[in-house]
This record gives sequence, C-alpha cells and structure tokens, in this order.
Amino acid sequence: MNQLFGESLPKLLAFIRIHASDQLLAQESVQDLAQSVFLGVLQDAANLEYRGEEAFRKLLFLRAVRKILDRDRFRLSARRDARREVRLQPKITPDDDAENVPRCYADFATPSRVACAREQLARFENAMRQLPNEQREAIARNRLMQMSYADAAKEMGRTESAVRGLVARGLARVSSVLHEASP
Repeated sequence: MNQLFGESLPKLLAFIRIHASDQLLAQESVQDLAQSVFLGVLQDAANLEYRGEEAFRKLLFLRAVRKILDRDRFRLSARRDARREVRLQPKITPDDDAENVPRCYADFATPSRVACAREQLARFENAMRQLPNEQREAIARNRLMQMSYADAAKEMGRTESAVRGLVARGLARVSSVLHEASP
C-alpha cells in the first residue's frame, strides 16, 4: 500500500491544488490535505476491497474532493466569521514535492531552476483554477486520474466527444492564460 500511496502522491497533490479554493489553500497546506486523505484511507483499509490501481486512484481523488468540500463547509460555517480572516497567498512550499523528485536530477536542480519551476507550477495551477468547473474536472479525470475519455464521460454523464471537447478547450484556455502571463 505504501507504494500505491507513493505513486499517487504527486497526482493527488496536483489534484488538490487545482480543486481547492484559494481561501482554503491560504489556511491549509496541500500536503496536510493529502495526508488527511491518506490517513482516512488507511483508517478504512480493513473495510476496503482492493480492485486495482485505477480504482485505488479513484478512491483517493473522491476522498480528496470530499475533504476539500468538508473543509470549505467548516470554514464557511456560521461559527466562523470570514470577515475577520486575513487572506494569505497560496504558495508551494519548498518541501511540497521534494520527496517525489528523483535524486538523479539533483545536479540539474539549481536554486534558480527550482524557483522557476515553482513559479511555472503556480501559474499553471492558477490557470487551472480559472477554468469552468466542467473543463477543470474533465482535465483532472483524463490527465491526473488517467481515466480514458470514455470512462470520464461515463462518470461525468456526458458523451465521449463532449469530454474530449472539454479537455481540448480547457487545455487551450490554460495555454492562453499562461501565454498572456509570461513575461
């Protein structure tokens, strides 16, 4: 199970980054949210039936969506006064993906290259968050969850060609936003 968690972590982190609101990311780290998802799965491990890597990934992403919704619901509950909160910029911490970078790349990972990569990743995630929900969901299912267009269409209640169109338009919009934002 550790291997499945390790292989799924980078995609789960990316999934959380593009689905969580800026307000939630200002209050909680992506790593903490992912860890909470993994902990929930581990706690329920005795009640879960292993049906392969794809089913495991779907479970993780479903739990991540639920975790994000639960945390947002808590944050917006009547017990909390959002007007008193100070908004911070969501950021990628230096250790967000440090464990997922193969050591063989260490010679190429100069501090300036790492900083550039983090900036590019932050711009990409910001562009993804600007997409309409359906486009973001189609891209996440197809590219992050590695679902086929047919499977994504089935789960989204759309035709395969509609999902292909959502992915294509979404990626084109992300590319356009990134191009507009580049110096």
